[in-house]
Amino acid sequence: LKTEILALQNIDSNQTVKVKDTINQQQYTLLAAKVIKNSISLRNNYITINRGSTDGIVKDMAVISPQKGVVGFVQEVSEHLAIIRSLLNKNTAISVFIKKNNAFGSLVWGDGNFDYQKAYVKEIPNHIKVKVGDTIITSGVGSFPRGIEVGKITKTGISTGDSFMTLEISLFNNFSTLQYVYVVKDRLSAEQKDLESKLP
Repeated sequence: LKTEILALQNIDSNQTVKVKDTINQQQYTLLAAKVIKNSISLRNNYITINRGSTDGIVKDMAVISPQKGVVGFVQEVSEHLAIIRSLLNKNTAISVFIKKNNAFGSLVWGDGNFDYQKAYVKEIPNHIKVKVGDTIITSGVGSFPRGIEVGKITKTGISTGDSFMTLEISLFNNFSTLQYVYVVKDRLSAEQKDLESKLP
């Protein structure tokens, strides 16, 4: 059901598409996994799950929460297990935008305040109008499907000294109680990487 909802969210609303074989035509499928190890108090946090290469897990797959929010990216894979580089990690950045106006930014954690319930959206142009309570969602660029709700803005106008601002957000996903996740399988991921590798 979660996969079907995700597929509906990513349909191009400008086109009418009839799909007979929904299993083979959908771009994203979700694989449920159980969290067997998790950290939230380090500068670089990781999560271990009970799924691995035998389940089709490969490096760089996106991982989301069963409720709302993003979890991170698959970083290492063994036969039966995988390690996720959590959003709560200095090396994690996720492309997002403000839901009401599609302004792009980069979701990161930390920025001097390592609260597992907060994150920051950087590189939002200063002329964009934002307000506390606006929702942040994934942009669809990279491994995450478009439209996954990430959190709500709690502080605006954090100046960076140039033409951009940083937004503080409250995350929907509670990493301290995370027990299950969904690994996102993107049917077009390998094709996209192969195509982009041909660019100079």
